[in-house]
Formats: sequence, C-alpha cells, structure tokens
Amino acid sequence: MAADAGAASAAASRARRRRGYDWEDALAKRFNASPGWRAFRLGSPSVGLPDVLAVNTRRRSLFVMEAKSATSASLRVPAEQVARCVEWARMLDAYGDRRVVLAFKFLSKRRVGAGAYERRRLVEHYKEWPAERAGGRTRWKKAADCSCAYGGQASVRAAGGGRGRWKPAPLEDCAMPFAPRGGRGAARAQNSM
Repeated sequence: MAADAGAASAAASRARRRRGYDWEDALAKRFNASPGWRAFRLGSPSVGLPDVLAVNTRRRSLFVMEAKSATSASLRVPAEQVARCVEWARMLDAYGDRRVVLAFKFLSKRRVGAGAYERRRLVEHYKEWPAERAGGRTRWKKAADCSCAYGGQASVRAAGGGRGRWKPAPLEDCAMPFAPRGGRGAARAQNSM
C-alpha cells in the first residue's frame, strides 16, 4: 500500500513538473512568434535562472519571467524567485525597458479533492513586479512572496514571510506582445510591440 502511495506521489510530481515545463515552453514559443521578439526557456530554478527571458533588441525591451501553472485556485511565487528575476533584470541594464513578469496559468480543470476535478475556463494572468522608473533608472520594489488568484487578484507577504499575513498587492496586468488566453489581460495585448 505504501509503495502505491509513493508511486502515485511520484507520478503527480512528474505531472506538475511537466505542466511547468510546457507552460515555460509555450511562453517562449509565443514570444518567438511575435515580430521582433526572441525568447529562451532558461532552465531549472536550481541553477539560479529565471524561467523565461524574452528580448526585443529593436525596442530595447526585456521581459524576465517566472511562470507558474496549476489546477489550483491560486498560484504562488516565492520571494527568492521574484528576487532572482529582479537581479537578472538589473544586470541586463543595456535594455531601456526592463520588466519582471509573473506569468500565471490556471488550467481548464480545477482540483476539488484527491483525484477529483471540475471544469472551468482556462485563464492566464501576467503581473508585473512593481518598479519605479525615473531619470533612465529602474528601481524594483523589494521581493516578497506573491500569490495570484484565479480571478487575477494578487497578494504579497514580506520576504521570508513564512506565516506572515497576505495583503492585496498593486501588481499591474502586464501587456504582452501576444494575445493571452482568457483573463483580464487577454484584451491588453500590445499590438504595437
């Protein structure tokens, strides 16, 4: 019986990793299909890289992205992953327009219990980590644990928050150079990018 539980747990873990890889790959392909954009899926978090890096050299634009995908009602990005994306965006300062984007994909089935799912609309949300831009400089807000709900509401808790209280976050929807699927961000694709 314990062996069956272990096998089921391993299969569920592989499915989660596969969903994450597929989402990162889909994002890179969407950027690459957008005029002027090149994107790369960079690898696993164990090597300290963001999930996706997208550049438009003509416009001097850079998107450093962390991607999350699941069947749950909300998705979380740990502060360490936000901080890693911010650090990459800071380092690549040759790009005038640098953005740290958290890409959330809520699959068309919602988990309601062990092995039980219900249908829902597939939704994607693209949230930009807050930054102040002035005098040609960009300063990002301090990294924090971040959560996005299926409806697009974002929340944060202080870095290393552990059991800290979640607060609503002013994370703006980020316009993408491609048409997102579902969600409020879908109508905000940047056609001019």
